Amino acid sequence: MATTNLSHYDKTTIPNANHLRFGIVVSEWNSDITENLKKGAIKTLLDCGAKQENIISWKVPGSFELVYGCKRMIKTLQLDAIIAIGNVIQGETKHFDFVCNGVTQGIVDLNVKHDTPIVFCVLTDNTKQQSIDRSGGKFGNKGIESAIAAIKMASLS
Repeated sequence: MATTNLSHYDKTTIPNANHLRFGIVVSEWNSDITENLKKGAIKTLLDCGAKQENIISWKVPGSFELVYGCKRMIKTLQLDAIIAIGNVIQGETKHFDFVCNGVTQGIVDLNVKHDTPIVFCVLTDNTKQQSIDRSGGKFGNKGIESAIAAIKMASLS
């Protein structure tokens, strides 16, 4: 887990995104966190040249459902990259482990199977404060970092 703010980027080193189409699949669970991540991603995509009409956002109930949402985006839309945004906070049961492992493996499987890169922007924190710190707080916004990764991955093709 990052302990410094890694959300700063040098726009001159990022490919221009004006011709690229992006999908964002956002978990509604812990929406205060996931909406901040989404805002950071969209603001960054626009700052790097993406057009608002080329950013499509869908909501899914929770992080586990991100995999299916991304799969549907791949099958129904022509996109250059997808960002999967979610947040899972450790609780008292093993549910945290199952959700984190499932969504991680699901995103890996989609990346292996399909030609559309999917960027993993799922915070898996021990506490709510850690999630706040990484969704626009003292450690930056992982949505920003994910948008930069999406632009770079989309530009590979």
